[in-house]
Amino acid sequence: MTGTQTPELGVARPQRADARRNFDALLAAAREAFAEQGAGAPLEDIARRAGVGIGTLYRNFPTRDALVEAVYIDEVAAVVQAADDASGLEPWEAVEAWLRRFVAYVGTKHALIAGLNKDSPVLLSCRTSLYDAGEPLVKRAQSAGELRPDATIGDVIRMVSGIAGVAFEDDAQRDRVIAMAVDGLRTRPASDR
Repeated sequence: MTGTQTPELGVARPQRADARRNFDALLAAAREAFAEQGAGAPLEDIARRAGVGIGTLYRNFPTRDALVEAVYIDEVAAVVQAADDASGLEPWEAVEAWLRRFVAYVGTKHALIAGLNKDSPVLLSCRTSLYDAGEPLVKRAQSAGELRPDATIGDVIRMVSGIAGVAFEDDAQRDRVIAMAVDGLRTRPASDR
């Protein structure tokens, strides 16, 4: 387990079960709408997708910024959890599993990042959480001799983020290119260099 902490939501998750379901439905609907339409997706559309009224959206998220930030933090928390989940796998498999989840995060990140205040301490905190979650997996794979010793978590995140953020013909091409890049992180026997 990495034990990495993720930033706290700027809004309170409701205690009552029905209100918590609405809150979670709003996060899911917002994630979907932001992925499709960007951070400027109509709030009325998000409420409708979640099956709630606009008043319920505003009770939970008083501003668009609060909703965008909550979705972003929720995505980061899922990537951090993926690192914890992968930590029980073999070292190289753990890195690959975490990077697959990280790639999915990068796909939603671009839509969300445009809607966040760039000076927000939440962005720095989220970035730190991602690095802290992935670094033990990278170091463990390096200790096992399966990942290049000169690679840092910063190198790995930048490489995968850069590739995942490029336009591809289709998902299959994106997955193939990312797999080639990730394979470049593997340690090679001296005879293959």
